[in-house]
Amino acid sequence: MITLTLAASLLIGVLLGVLGGGGSMLTVPILVYLVGQDTKQAITTSLFVVGVTSLAGLISHARAGRVRWRTGTLFGLAGMAGAYAGGRVAAYVPDTVLLVAFALMMLATAAAMLRSPRRAPEQAHGQLPLHRLLIQGLVVGAVTGILGAGGGFLIVPALALLAGLPMGIAVGTSLLVIAMNSFAGLAGHLSGSHLDWRLALAVTAAAVLGTLIGGRFAGRIPQHTLRIGFGWFVIAMGVFVLSRQIGPVVLAAVPAITAALLLQRRHVLRRRHVHRTDTPHAEGATASAPEPVTHY
Repeated sequence: MITLTLAASLLIGVLLGVLGGGGSMLTVPILVYLVGQDTKQAITTSLFVVGVTSLAGLISHARAGRVRWRTGTLFGLAGMAGAYAGGRVAAYVPDTVLLVAFALMMLATAAAMLRSPRRAPEQAHGQLPLHRLLIQGLVVGAVTGILGAGGGFLIVPALALLAGLPMGIAVGTSLLVIAMNSFAGLAGHLSGSHLDWRLALAVTAAAVLGTLIGGRFAGRIPQHTLRIGFGWFVIAMGVFVLSRQIGPVVLAAVPAITAALLLQRRHVLRRRHVHRTDTPHAEGATASAPEPVTHY
C-alpha cells in the first residue's frame, strides 16, 4: 500500500508542475482511502505536502521567468488570511461534511476544466482591479484552509483573467500563491490536529520529485489534452468520494453528469465554430497581434 501511495504522490507532483494546480486535490483522497487517515488529519498532512511541493515546483518556473512575484505576493497575502481562518473553522466541521464538500468541489473543478478556456481580457492602461484580486485571493485561501486543496484550479484563471497574465506565467505564479495559502492553512489546522511526520515527509519527497519532472514538461505537453484528461479523472474521483460518503445511489447520477458535461462542451464548440465562420478575416493577413502582457 505504501508503494501505491508514493506512486500516487508522484502523480500529484507531476500535475502541480505541469498545470500549476489540480494535483493537490488528489492528496486528501489518497491519504483517506489509501493510507487510512481520518479526514482532518489528511487535510493537515495535505497542506504540508502541497505547500512544500509547490515551493519545489516554483524553482523551475522562476528560473524560466514564469513567475510574477509582486502579483503573486499580493494574491497570496490575501489568501493566507482566508486560509488561516479556514483552517481554524475546519476543526468544527464534521468529517463527512468536509469530504462531501471536497467531492463537490472536485466535480465543479472538473466542469471548469472541461470547458473551453476564455481568453484573458486586456487590462485598460495596464491597471489591475486590485480589490477584485484581493477578494478572490481571500476566497481561494478560505477554500484551501477548510478543504486542504491548494486552489490552483481557481488561482490560475484568476491570475489570467483578473491580472491579465499569460497562461504560462499564471501557472508559475500560482505555485507561489498555493505555497503561501497551504502554510497559512496548515498553521490554522495544527491547533486541532497533528502530523504524522514520517508519512508526511515520504509523501512530500515523492511529490517533490514529481513536481521537478512536471516542471520540465511544462509548456511542452498540449495543455488542452492534459486539461480534458485530468478533468474526466477528477470527475471519477469526485463521484467515488461521494459514493463512499453518501452511498452507491450517487453512482446513478454519473450518466446524467456525463451527458450534461458533453452537451455543454458540444454547445461551447458549436458557438466557437459559428463565431469563427461569422467573423470576417482580412485577406492576406498572416499574423495576429501579439498577446498583451500586463506588468505589475
